[in-house]
Amino acid sequence: MGRCDGTYFLQPPFPPSPRPPQHIEEQGSQTRSQWFCCNRAWKQIPPSIFCFIFGHVSWYLLYDVNPPEGFNLRRDVYIRVASLLKTLLKSEAWVLVLPPWGRLYHWQSPDIHQVRIPWSEFFDLPSLNKNIPVIEYEQFLAESGGPFIEQVYVLQSYAEGWKEGTWEEKIDERPCIDQLMYSKDKHEYYRGWFWGYEETRSLNISCLSVQGSASIIAPILLKNTSARSVMLDRAENLLHDHYGGRDYWNTRRSMVFAKHLRVVGDEFRRKYLHSTDEADRTDYNEDWTQMKVKLGTAVGGPYLGVHLRRKDFIWGHREDVPSLHGAVKKIRSLMEMHKLERVFVATDAIVEETEELKKLLPEMVRFEPTWEELELYKDGGIAIIDQWICAHARYFTGTSVSTFSFRIHEEREILGFDPKTTYNRFCGEKERNCEQPTHWKIVY
Repeated sequence: MGRCDGTYFLQPPFPPSPRPPQHIEEQGSQTRSQWFCCNRAWKQIPPSIFCFIFGHVSWYLLYDVNPPEGFNLRRDVYIRVASLLKTLLKSEAWVLVLPPWGRLYHWQSPDIHQVRIPWSEFFDLPSLNKNIPVIEYEQFLAESGGPFIEQVYVLQSYAEGWKEGTWEEKIDERPCIDQLMYSKDKHEYYRGWFWGYEETRSLNISCLSVQGSASIIAPILLKNTSARSVMLDRAENLLHDHYGGRDYWNTRRSMVFAKHLRVVGDEFRRKYLHSTDEADRTDYNEDWTQMKVKLGTAVGGPYLGVHLRRKDFIWGHREDVPSLHGAVKKIRSLMEMHKLERVFVATDAIVEETEELKKLLPEMVRFEPTWEELELYKDGGIAIIDQWICAHARYFTGTSVSTFSFRIHEEREILGFDPKTTYNRFCGEKERNCEQPTHWKIVY
């Protein structure tokens, strides 16, 4: 982008740093916000580049999610937090610090180092930055002057719950309900997981009971805190501002997979599934802002795409998850119906079940990484490759209420597939009413 000292895009009288003078700070947030809006030429500068015009930004927003939550739900939480950041950007110069990946329940590959993983391992950062300003955690450490987060807000539900039929959005600072996952050290700093960065500390921690969409937190961040770095822990407690709307889809479209993972998936498609973008009508524009495909345009490769969730889903969703024999029966029926000779299966099945699948379904194709590939791409990268291949199939069927399947639905929607080939799922043998997934139409 060139120089970052305030001279590349702007010239004085604009200030070299977006931080307001002290006398403005002392007059409160409303005056601070008015100063900010008047001094940034907002209409002339896109929000995605404004924060990088200067040598530093004014406020950093960080977040984390409940440890048991998986990779694909965390991607959904990112969309919620992104909408909050857009609300903040209407008043002040905030940037989102991307929480490093690691220590996820579903990432169980042995002997693979999977902590402190930057987002660039899985996603294209320039694409994310076309939607909102984001930086990696390592960059935050370099810019902010050390491993300190000034304020941590732990988000929680209301202890009294809510009465049915009387839903209202609200947020209040309350005593912490659960025991905090942080402890004070001898210097009175708070220590915690902090994505595997043991040296990171927080200066202050408090709990917020929240019931509502992500942007409900904006007034607290704009008015009630002077901290330059604020972390929202348990951010999954926030709801979407407008699920399925234009803002939602802009953020989702900006979450472009890292190119090296897409290349691996494309090569696998070509080599084992006779699938190419040209033949499948799935041409991909590297600039997501320029990619607007009419639904039904994409044809997909000559194979069936399947996501067959097992492990905890077998006992956690007994009624709507089929047995292996039931799944194979459905797969064969779909292959015959759509005249397909190949089926690509993404599954977390244990070794014994995988071997049984191979016997029951010899036509099955899977992406089975070598140890070197697994070490390079990590479990998260392998999941993305699986999703990318499923997203290009002629027809896809997934697993009920699985966020892995949901992300494939979205990817196929972006690529321009007919919804009838996308929003499908397996049914349990004893399931009486097998309701299929809802079609969330893409909005540009």
